Amino acid sequence: MNIAFLTPEYPHPQINRSAGIGTSINNLATSLVNNGHHVSVFVYGQDCTERIEVTGVTIYKIAYNKYPFFSWFLYRKDIQRYINNIIKEKNIQLLEAPDWTGITAFMTFKCPLLIRLHGTDAYFCHLEGRKQKFKNRLFEKLALKSADYITSVSEFTAKTTKRIFHLSKEIKVIHNGIDIQLFKSSEVSNLDTLNEKILYFGSLIRKKGVLELAEIFNEVVKEKPLAQLTLLGTDVIDIFEKTSTLQLFRDNLSFNAKKNVTHVAHLPYNEVKNYIAKAKVVVLPSFAEAFPMTWLESMAMEKGLVTSNIGWANELMIDGKTGFIEDPKNHKLYASKIVQLLDNKELNATFGKNARKHIETNFSQEIIVNKNINYFETIIYDRT
Repeated sequence: MNIAFLTPEYPHPQINRSAGIGTSINNLATSLVNNGHHVSVFVYGQDCTERIEVTGVTIYKIAYNKYPFFSWFLYRKDIQRYINNIIKEKNIQLLEAPDWTGITAFMTFKCPLLIRLHGTDAYFCHLEGRKQKFKNRLFEKLALKSADYITSVSEFTAKTTKRIFHLSKEIKVIHNGIDIQLFKSSEVSNLDTLNEKILYFGSLIRKKGVLELAEIFNEVVKEKPLAQLTLLGTDVIDIFEKTSTLQLFRDNLSFNAKKNVTHVAHLPYNEVKNYIAKAKVVVLPSFAEAFPMTWLESMAMEKGLVTSNIGWANELMIDGKTGFIEDPKNHKLYASKIVQLLDNKELNATFGKNARKHIETNFSQEIIVNKNINYFETIIYDRT
């Protein structure tokens, strides 16, 4: 097969940013190449237009062009023309795009278009209880309505998105997967050497429960005065307060807790696992996700894990077996689960081993890529 992806992000040194969507696309693209398929990745909104070859994947950077008027429309047409030329040149059989802000609205391609639901802006606004910009909602609705096929990284995201946009299309659910060889349990440090190290990793943003984590950590420090919390991720301007989320986080910390927090800004993707390995407990109290890579990575590395209990959680975590799931707004109860894993080495290790096995059995990239290949083949053969 000859598959292409359209994305605003992808993990590569010459591309200006990448996060969860970029990681999941990279995992899938690499696995497709390893299975003998051809893959192209179109990354829009870049500083220049150029072609990059990386381990069998052809990356096309598409420069952002700003126009005096209607840039939102004219730039889409630039992307459409560029991609259609490559579709024709390389005989691409399927193009996949993300749902975020409806980039494919007003675009028509010379091959079937599949939109994968990682979480629209409307989806996250719904989960956070905030108003969405009319323009974003319009673009997302038009993109989803005009897509030939839709898939989703979780059942919860599929059902919620379908309800928000009143979609009648069938949505195929294929969860995100992870390279279990890249995130190995053998790299996990001995629990006896980790002291009371707690890790949060991901963007520092309200929707990921960062502000709740400050209150939670205050409670942890009351029980464990030596507990250390590392925040690993890029600071984001808070959508409500219009100021640094990191500063809001620090403002909510008690005097004692403040001394025990370290912030590390964005790191290359391949260095993140070093921080995961050094943590005794990973905390991920998010309110708004689709099917988070951070959870998969932590579980694959046998970490004692405390997550939120919202929506997608039950599709990935098994409460009391692969870790704890808890309401992040219940600060004392959430903190007590963290303290349990700091104190109880046997329980921590058992959760970690169960989590790794759960990932190997259900979410390894080998399993997930085969589901994607079967789905892609169904689409391609259905159109021929």
